[in-house]
Amino acid sequence: MAKIRLKLGNDEIEVDSRDFYVDNDTLQEIIETISHILRKNQTHRELDSPKAYSEPDKTSQYGLESLQDAETFEPEFNEPVPISFAEIKQKLRILETSGFFNSPRTVTETVQQLREYGWAASPLDVSKSLAKMASKREISKDSQQNRMHYFVGQSLISN
Repeated sequence: MAKIRLKLGNDEIEVDSRDFYVDNDTLQEIIETISHILRKNQTHRELDSPKAYSEPDKTSQYGLESLQDAETFEPEFNEPVPISFAEIKQKLRILETSGFFNSPRTVTETVQQLREYGWAASPLDVSKSLAKMASKREISKDSQQNRMHYFVGQSLISN
């Protein structure tokens, strides 16, 4: 999985490649296409300085080096960024909105999914955050085989 985030002026777009494969060759093509769309959108809105983002030097390779605020995350090549206990709930909300908790998930699965998103958190901290969210009824929980499962909506686990 790769995340590609491009920013030109006030415009920002993020692409999450969970649904398709991105390799080094296609990454360059995706960045080129997205940056072209952002530039086109910027031109249509007639910003004060339309020449602020000039075309890259044709002799250089067109890719990340041509964009100031471009960043990518590929979990197979990069180490996840450690997050504090205070940040965990916010990150769990991101997982929730992406549908991760539509089916019951264990703490271990949740920690692994956070790593896929580029965040490293201790299982104990994730467990505490999920338990706190469940006690406030922000998320549901169910126990089976001495393991707690967290989810949104109806449990798919049969007792």
